[in-house]
Amino acid sequence: MTANRNKGEVALDLQSVVRTYRQASGSLEVLRGASLTLRAGEIVALVGPSGAGKSTLLHVAGLLEKPDGGSVQVDGRPAENLDDGERTRLRRDTIGFVYQFHHLLPEFSAVENVMIPQMVAGVSRAAARTRARTLLDRVGLLPREGHRPARLSGGEQQRVAIMRALANDPRVLLADEPTGNLDHTTGDLVMGELVGLVRDTGLAALVATHNLELARRMDRIVELRDGLLVPYAA
Repeated sequence: MTANRNKGEVALDLQSVVRTYRQASGSLEVLRGASLTLRAGEIVALVGPSGAGKSTLLHVAGLLEKPDGGSVQVDGRPAENLDDGERTRLRRDTIGFVYQFHHLLPEFSAVENVMIPQMVAGVSRAAARTRARTLLDRVGLLPREGHRPARLSGGEQQRVAIMRALANDPRVLLADEPTGNLDHTTGDLVMGELVGLVRDTGLAALVATHNLELARRMDRIVELRDGLLVPYAA
């Protein structure tokens, strides 16, 4: 499906990241020096109460927001001082995103949803379709490739969303509550597939979740507490 990377290489490195939001009532410091090193082939669970800043951390790691302090390196490239165009290109080429809600384009079929990010990156339509079909086959959805999202189950929709996130062969996968909108059984199956993909490809993954049962299936758990990342202690 994708080339197996050199496991253990640093794929994402956050050092002393600060993120502050200015509000009418004053400043809200969400991240206060958060640090994390994520290596190829590693899947890390990110936990913490609602409002702790998990989504903010993922946005900074995914180059959707700039930190107010600290450093962000993706695939060995310092990213905090890149201009918008450079950040967009680095994000497109090295990072995949999966959200709680699948955000599939409803007017396109499953295979077309996986083709689109490839074509945006300059891949030909034929090559994009070939790779999209390979990815869908990886999670048993090739027979459903022509179905639009409305004709897919919740679990199938999220599987398509995961394959879309992997379409451009990223170095890093960032997932924000990827099973939060699924029932327990379906969520467990989808998470199992996600862990298997990371193991098979050498991808590095950071997965925000409230589900500690699922979190314990990953390599390690970090907790966002008071704006800092610390090892999770049950």
